[in-house]
Amino acid sequence: MKLDRLLAITMLLLNRRRVSAKELSDRFEVSLRTVYRDVEAITQAGIPVVSYPGSCGGYEIMEQYRLDRQYLSSEELQSIVIALKGVAPTLEEEQIGTLLDKVGALLSRTEHNKGSELQQQLYIDIHPWRDGSHEKEVLATLKNAIRSSRFVRFSYTNSDGRGSDRSCEPMGIVLKGYLWYLFGYCLLRNEFRIFRLSRIERLELLTDSFQRRPFNMDQLRLRWAGDHSKDCIRLTLRFKPEAKSKVFDYFPHEHVSVQTDGSLLVKTSQPDEPWLYGMLLSYGATVKVLEPDSVAQTLLQKIDEIISLYNKP
Repeated sequence: MKLDRLLAITMLLLNRRRVSAKELSDRFEVSLRTVYRDVEAITQAGIPVVSYPGSCGGYEIMEQYRLDRQYLSSEELQSIVIALKGVAPTLEEEQIGTLLDKVGALLSRTEHNKGSELQQQLYIDIHPWRDGSHEKEVLATLKNAIRSSRFVRFSYTNSDGRGSDRSCEPMGIVLKGYLWYLFGYCLLRNEFRIFRLSRIERLELLTDSFQRRPFNMDQLRLRWAGDHSKDCIRLTLRFKPEAKSKVFDYFPHEHVSVQTDGSLLVKTSQPDEPWLYGMLLSYGATVKVLEPDSVAQTLLQKIDEIISLYNKP
């Protein structure tokens, strides 16, 4: 519908610095002439759209313009409330509480009652099973460092168990899965690095400040979403039937085939990193590595190391 497209174009312009007519045409699968008419209709509706000519031209909405609450439905506001309650346990309660109060004030009493029903149907909890007090303390310090562009120093343990002292220009904080990460420029390695917060110890906020480098979080998202197949190992695994629930907890269903005897054959690719063997060992005697042989031999070596720990007097 045209009205839906006009609203979608408006939302896109509010969230982007500048969008070309060609990009709008491709995104909404309409002609350039239709885009021109749509933008004119948006302007006539009182939304201040500015047009810029040239190769770098396009459309923008004036910087100070904001949409009123009436453009958000009750269901959309309730979704915001549910999402905020999901992240509240890992952030400062006062900060999230204040934001929840502000969003809640946009809802009528009747909408609040309807929202209570929705909150009984959907619940989000990203808080890890372990106690998150350490992450909360680290998060608070890092947020302060990022806002003030100040250096941080900390001790870090990598995936191999080796520790090192790091100084870093903190750029941003990332929540991926249920884990928090620091993204910053590491002065020890002289490159951008990602640090897992649970591995950071003795974090210090330094007094010296830095000039932010030309890198944004969208580039980090693209880096994470890139093709890592060259760093992966092709695995063929056979699991006993009693491991079925754990297998489907971790591996995509399309990678698993159930055999006639109830065993499960898994063909998958996994990153060639030390934690791979910890993951395989977590299945105990319910898994056998069929391919490649190099992984099976490394796993046997680690099992022998475990046995030797218990054989020592």
